[in-house]
Amino acid sequence: MTNNTAVAETAAPAASAAQAPRLNFAKAAPKVFKAVIGLDAAARDGLDPALVELIQIRASHLNGCAYCLHMHTNDARKAGESEDRLHMVAVWREARNFFTAKEQAALALTDAVTRLADAGVPDAVYAEAAAHFDETELAQVLSLIFAINTWNRIALATAKVAGTDERQG
Repeated sequence: MTNNTAVAETAAPAASAAQAPRLNFAKAAPKVFKAVIGLDAAARDGLDPALVELIQIRASHLNGCAYCLHMHTNDARKAGESEDRLHMVAVWREARNFFTAKEQAALALTDAVTRLADAGVPDAVYAEAAAHFDETELAQVLSLIFAINTWNRIALATAKVAGTDERQG
């Protein structure tokens, strides 16, 4: 029992340290924070709000960002997204019947751009997205993917806590 107790005692401080407050990015780098907000707003312009949330949810799944995942699933619900579709985003390739061909193309592009280091953006994935979006829309979708990946990295690096949507505060 002593070994189990020692493990539990050493694990507790690490968990507490991981939850300690970190840098308030918005206050420490306000110009950068405002620029990311501007990128996000510009990227959304002209895109279907449901598609915007699907892309943000998928990237947040892939990046393991609970803070953004919580925020964007709530936003999607408020916009009328169904629980069924929200539950299927993580497994969209196996649940294609829940998503339009255009949404599937955007999700595949989100996967490729978010996992860029794995294999780049395959030509077939890009071509499928280009078949569903005109050049301007495709640029908007790519910009949105860039923006949510940036937000995910900010939230993860600064240890944002899921369930605390700071936009409300």
